[in-house]
Amino acid sequence: MTLLLASVTDGEEAEIAIRHGADIIDLKDVSKAFGAVSVATVRSTVKSVARRRPVSAVIAEPDMDPAALLGAATAIADVGLSYVKVGLYPHDRRLDSIRALAPLAKRVNLIGVLFADCGADEGLIQVLAESGFAGAMLDTAYKSGGRLLDHMDITALGRFVDTVRGKGLLAGLAGSLELPDIPRLLLLAPDVLGFRRALCAGAERESHLDGEAVNAVRALIPVDARRNDTHPAASAKVDYRLLAARGYSRDSRKDDSETDLVFVRDFVLPIRIGAYAYEHEHPQNVRFNIDAKVLRPDHLAENIRDVFSYDLITDSIRMIVAQEHIALVETLAERIAAFILIHPQVTAVTVRVEKLDIGPGGIGVEIVRRRSQEVAKVHQLYPQAADPKVAT
Repeated sequence: MTLLLASVTDGEEAEIAIRHGADIIDLKDVSKAFGAVSVATVRSTVKSVARRRPVSAVIAEPDMDPAALLGAATAIADVGLSYVKVGLYPHDRRLDSIRALAPLAKRVNLIGVLFADCGADEGLIQVLAESGFAGAMLDTAYKSGGRLLDHMDITALGRFVDTVRGKGLLAGLAGSLELPDIPRLLLLAPDVLGFRRALCAGAERESHLDGEAVNAVRALIPVDARRNDTHPAASAKVDYRLLAARGYSRDSRKDDSETDLVFVRDFVLPIRIGAYAYEHEHPQNVRFNIDAKVLRPDHLAENIRDVFSYDLITDSIRMIVAQEHIALVETLAERIAAFILIHPQVTAVTVRVEKLDIGPGGIGVEIVRRRSQEVAKVHQLYPQAADPKVAT
């Protein structure tokens, strides 16, 4: 499961965040891109939170001076923080700065923050692990330059999460995230999703925290049982290959007729597919047409919580085809169907996959798969997903 991190400026905002369901309280100076608050503010906020939630605080040294960074981190490490977030700006002293923090990592959980809009170097993840950091996070340094998904696509973000988790670290994502981004990013099963702008009145990051805005974000992220842990273990991705084989239950109060159709038409990607030797040498264009039959909500759809987004379909396809060469279109179609059927709103899916480069027309396969009703309910797992490689 995924924790909701709320960036706040002081104890007063921390209270709002706690009251409306935030899992982690994160202190920062929002007048700057990645600004640190004073030690006094950190101390007073930690005292007011009183261990009801883990508290983190930001430190930022754009010049990446190892001594200055260590001094800033040490100054706030002993006031009861659960995490210290360290901004890792591009600089020739960045590696030295990470290693300089290794002694401090033995007594406080350090989170290295890479910036997607500054060419996040995934090679740093190994250095963070070697230096004893607890986790790594992706964020954006320049808040006027777009959100996280404007700088890295879903497959790159998935690779980051998998790489971080592969080193035994916690993985977090942030960066001007909006409500429609949440279901998409939950597919990647990050340990933490971080927010500021989406939690504020008028979606202005320098405005005050707004309880209703926090509620809207909270409603999209299932509550995690680890909320009160100060250092949660990395969450495990759901093995949906087993779930797909068993099938899923749906709300028995719903009738099959109460459904809508969400579709993707003529979605073309160059992918590695085919059983012939020559097909292993170059990607070829493949066209996807997907129809997902989804349960209609009990009320008029008003926001992203009430719908199954087509982004979840296209993201699923991108994640699957990025994994490895796939020999058969039948295998690819089965993987896509199983992935989409993870979502409890979806009762049936039609997947049409066509290879476009073999001849004058398209050749491929179309399959129809439905959700089984004869198993225990697992819809609480949504919207977490798993490795998009599905056994067929």
